[in-house]
Formats: sequence, structure tokens, C-alpha cells
Amino acid sequence: MTDRYAVVGNPVAHSRSPDIHAMFAEQTGQDLTYERLLAPLDGFEATLRAFAAAGGRGCNITVPFKFDAFALATTRTERAQLGGAVNTLRFDQGGWTGDNTDGAGLVNDIQRNAGRPLAGLQVLLVGAGGAAAGVLGSLIAAGPAGIAVVNRTFDKAQALVASHAHLGVPLAAGTLVDAPAAQDIIVNATSTSLAGAASPVDARVLKPGSLALDMMYGPKAQGFLDWATAHGAEPRDGLGMLIEQAAEAFFFWRGVRPDTAPVLKALRASL
Repeated sequence: MTDRYAVVGNPVAHSRSPDIHAMFAEQTGQDLTYERLLAPLDGFEATLRAFAAAGGRGCNITVPFKFDAFALATTRTERAQLGGAVNTLRFDQGGWTGDNTDGAGLVNDIQRNAGRPLAGLQVLLVGAGGAAAGVLGSLIAAGPAGIAVVNRTFDKAQALVASHAHLGVPLAAGTLVDAPAAQDIIVNATSTSLAGAASPVDARVLKPGSLALDMMYGPKAQGFLDWATAHGAEPRDGLGMLIEQAAEAFFFWRGVRPDTAPVLKALRASL
């Protein structure tokens, strides 16, 4: 039987994940289908259980259910445990296994697709919510010289830094106005692009040649990309991260690692 997978969220109609996984399946010869599931805000667990009972093998989880998925997972990978959120579930016979592929997706996009090895660089992570928590561990594992986490409220940035302080890379917490200047890599993990804002931090965080990446992609990210370009930085949206984290999920489910380059090229051309 053809294996079934899905992305679950609310909203979910905009998701490109079915296109991505269809290309991965064709490329690797895996027999699977991938669909969108709109879960009612008060019906996430029921939606998952119905899909699993109908033969579903696993799901990607998008907003606003990543913390709910964390709670429902009976087993969690180390990176899911560290991030406190789950964006990928695998329905194993002994229970549901939860993973978080966002951080690996971000790091792979920065290092492989953007050609920026993180080792020895200064990184600014803007935001301290679920998106930032999901990627900080992977950023640390890449070996940068240091990471500053800044957020609208200092306490939240401080808490995120404290939860990762044992991982061996110098970390600093601050507010948005405290963001350090002249960073090598800037990652916007806030939702400011949803409102069309250019950037939640001042342009002094940039220097010529900085890589400025917004986790959003498409038209929503354009204000941030224009801001980065105007100040001499290299702009990048979150499309590559989306595809790379999907590849991690595909490997988690199928044990096969797809080639992301042609998929990124195809989706970039379609936007």
C-alpha cells in the first residue's frame, strides 16, 4: 500500500510541503502520498488520531500546533527535547516519535545553499519564541564564535539562552535595542514579516557582506530582504530552510536523504 503523510496546521492551504515531498518521492522512488490537513484549533489531537487510524505514517506540524505535537509525542529526539517543540511526527508501532527538523534545515540552508560555514562566525538570532527555540541548538552545534539572542522582552531571551548555556558556545541575551553591531549572520525568527515590517532590529547589526535571513519566504519576506539589500547585506528568505527541513523529515520517515538542490531551484522559479 502507498504510505500516507500530511502537513497539519491552521491555516494550511498555503503550504508548499505537498509539492516538496512529491518531488522528493519522485526523485527517490519512494511510494507515498502527502496531503494537507486543516485541523480545527480545538481539534488538533483528534485530527492526528483520525489520520493515524486511517493508515497515516507521519505528519509535519505547522503553526500553531508545534507545542501540542511535543506534548503528544511519546518519544522525542534530542533536538526536539531541546527546542521544546515538534514539527515532525512518525507514527511508530510503539508510539509516536517527535522530531524538530527546523534547526537542521536552517543550518543546512546557510552552510550548503548560501555557502556560509558557521564555524567561527558571529550570529544574531532575532526572537526568542518557538521558531528561535527550534533552531538555536542546531546553530550552536555548527560551532559559531558566539550567538546573541535578542527579543522584545529580555526575560524570554534570557530564558532561551539559559536553556542552551550548557552546549559550549558563548551565548548572550538582550532586547531588540541591545542587538550587537556588525554581525556575520542575522536570522529573523520573529513574525514581524507577517505584518510587512522591514526588520525588528536596527541596521547597525549588519555589515557589508552579512547574510541576513528571514524565516519567511515569498512576498511576506520582501520588506526584510529589501532592508538587507539597502544596507549592503546579502538577503535570503526562508524557502531554502523550508526545503532543507522537509528533507530532514523525509529522512526521518523513510531513511532516504533526497537531493534538495533541484527542488529548491524548481520552487524558487515558481514563486
